[in-house]
Amino acid sequence: MKYCSSCGSEVELKIPEGDNLPRYCCTSCDDIHYQNPKIVTGTLPIKEETILLCKRAIHPRHGLWTLPAGFLENGETIEQGAFRETLEETSTEVKMDHLYAIFNIPQISQIYMLFLAEVIAEDFGPTSESLEVRLFEEDSIPWEELAFPFVPLVLKHYLNDKKNNKFDLRIETIERPAKKPN
Repeated sequence: MKYCSSCGSEVELKIPEGDNLPRYCCTSCDDIHYQNPKIVTGTLPIKEETILLCKRAIHPRHGLWTLPAGFLENGETIEQGAFRETLEETSTEVKMDHLYAIFNIPQISQIYMLFLAEVIAEDFGPTSESLEVRLFEEDSIPWEELAFPFVPLVLKHYLNDKKNNKFDLRIETIERPAKKPN
């Protein structure tokens, strides 16, 4: 950040009085610009014994498979955002169930919140964000073509939980391994 979004003056990175972390502070109007993690919300859409996945039509990870998810918008709940993202990426509506998984991803300042959801009708299809939308049985999931680290994790959790018919909320942190010195 270089300029204040309130007055347009330059900002400087410093610890404001009474704070304990560096923040971008306006040199003119004294506004403090907080930068906080972004929330990604989406669904794990299920139809009987199958899972609905989307092949990405956008970057990053163009052409790889993922669950329908995206950034939460201002003014919406996480459930509304998950429903909207699923509709935008699959062109179908789902019946929302409970929050199933939360992934903290601190190195990119994101938090993923995924709901279980039921695919209501088989009217899904490609969108501007998805090249292809398809139902997969467990043995046909394209494990080597999944777009993001959270996708195989949540899929494996779901498939294991399905055996016990117990789908408790999971909270995990995904961190990149520390780089080894040369």
